Amino acid sequence: MANSHHHLIIVGGPTASGKTTLAIEIAQYFNTEILSADSRQFYREMSIGTAKPIPAELAGVPHHFIDSLSVREEYSVGDFERDALKVLENLFLEKKVVVMVGGSGLFINAICHGLDHFPEISPLTKNIVQEGEATGGLAWLQTAISKLDPEYFSKADQMNPARLRRALEVSIEAGAPYSSFLQQPKEERPFQIHYILTEWPREILYDRINKRVDLMIEQGLEAEVRQLLPYRDQSALRTVGYEEWFPYFDGEIDKNTVVEKIKQHSRNYAKRQITWFRKYGNWKSFYPKNSVLILEYLEQLTNKR
Repeated sequence: MANSHHHLIIVGGPTASGKTTLAIEIAQYFNTEILSADSRQFYREMSIGTAKPIPAELAGVPHHFIDSLSVREEYSVGDFERDALKVLENLFLEKKVVVMVGGSGLFINAICHGLDHFPEISPLTKNIVQEGEATGGLAWLQTAISKLDPEYFSKADQMNPARLRRALEVSIEAGAPYSSFLQQPKEERPFQIHYILTEWPREILYDRINKRVDLMIEQGLEAEVRQLLPYRDQSALRTVGYEEWFPYFDGEIDKNTVVEKIKQHSRNYAKRQITWFRKYGNWKSFYPKNSVLILEYLEQLTNKR
């Protein structure tokens, strides 16, 4: 059962919505520490493009899972679940409240509810799906998954080949619909979870995103990515703000196009994040500037007897 004395406050929200600043304010108020659930801030070599907290912010509150890896290392959501639960267990020996912040829905979900346990995908199944997609493209994936798992297909992002491919591989491998794995009983955590969502009107959020990208360019994002060219095939670098530069370094597009693409892809990403947060978790939305209101709300929740 959840321990009523231990509280994990999760600060979620789309990119550029003020999560970092708010999480630091909350952590300082409760005299506690922060876990980052931003799956790109783990990497030491990626700082400007991931909007990592600046050294002064990191000095103000102890942070976990920032600069904990190199881009050369593979690190799965399962690894994060295991490691983060261990850190939480240790922190809760001394702290009543811990803060977790991030925009990576999958990583937040793993800590709150555990991961859905999927079968290992065999090379044979991977080949079947690869060949089908190579000949029939997105339409083939859509048709195949609509037959094998109509329930998932009706709810899925049908234009997202990576999602469809994954669902298809699991369905073929298991001989059971992918959706049946999404309904496994959720794990009970030994702490109470409170969800805070940073929310802005969309046009203001998009403006914040555009300004943040301009700031990243000023701070030297191009040079940061150029140093990572030898690792361009690592999965860590399949990230908005990074992968847009590679065609420019290859001489295929100009710099203005890179900047416009980063802004566009960041806005698209924010839209997907907002959709995810609406769908999962019991979020309470706030303008992040209303920190007094937010702290009062959390004080009530964590002090309930």
